[in-house]
Amino acid sequence: MVGDLAARAEAAGWEGFFLWDHLQYGERVSAIADVWTCCAAVAMRTSSLLVGPMVTPLARRRPQVLARQASSLAVLSDGRFVLGLGLGDDWVGEFSAFGDEASPRVRGEMLDEGLEVLTGLLSGEPVAHDGPHYAARDVRFLPAPRVPIWLAGRFPNAAPLRRATAYDGFFVIGLGSPDDVATVAAQVPAAPYDLVIDLRADQDHSPWLDTGATWLLTRIGPYDLDLAEVQRIVDAGPGLGSSA
Repeated sequence: MVGDLAARAEAAGWEGFFLWDHLQYGERVSAIADVWTCCAAVAMRTSSLLVGPMVTPLARRRPQVLARQASSLAVLSDGRFVLGLGLGDDWVGEFSAFGDEASPRVRGEMLDEGLEVLTGLLSGEPVAHDGPHYAARDVRFLPAPRVPIWLAGRFPNAAPLRRATAYDGFFVIGLGSPDDVATVAAQVPAAPYDLVIDLRADQDHSPWLDTGATWLLTRIGPYDLDLAEVQRIVDAGPGLGSSA
């Protein structure tokens, strides 16, 4: 089904197809698919769409396994894979229900250290790391395709923005108005750096177009999804240059 939707999105002129990464999302969302399986399905059914998770909480992943997944998807998609990463949120027990780290402070430490290990392994160069959370002892991963990394953060928190400027893009959430986007745009690197925002499908996107964002994602879900309505949104196309 996800592969079918992605193929329809590509035919309708969308430029990207990004997927939520959650293990659970409250009582109203009962059925959740694995994001990596879905990304592979999208990559196999399309030829031009960018694809990736928006976003994966790195603290829940082992960076060495994530590096293999990311590089494999980059090869499978012929360079169309974007890795979205973030701190994650425990508001529905996304971490604590499984015995994973619930403290945002510790997850922030894990994110920073995990990024060091992950990017080292994705570089194709030898990695020697032994830290408080992760180890990669004299290892080297190949192949080493380029994997752009977009880091997520909630506006107006400064720490996620500072972290994101060292990578390829910033997916900013929690925006209140188009002026907020311009505020963030003034603090991130110049193009080809990506500034990514998302809006609901029923919002007027036009006021947000000339604010400095390079990607405008059309948010679908997560609650009370109706397949026919999702297909209608996808088939209508981006209209204002956004992505699904």
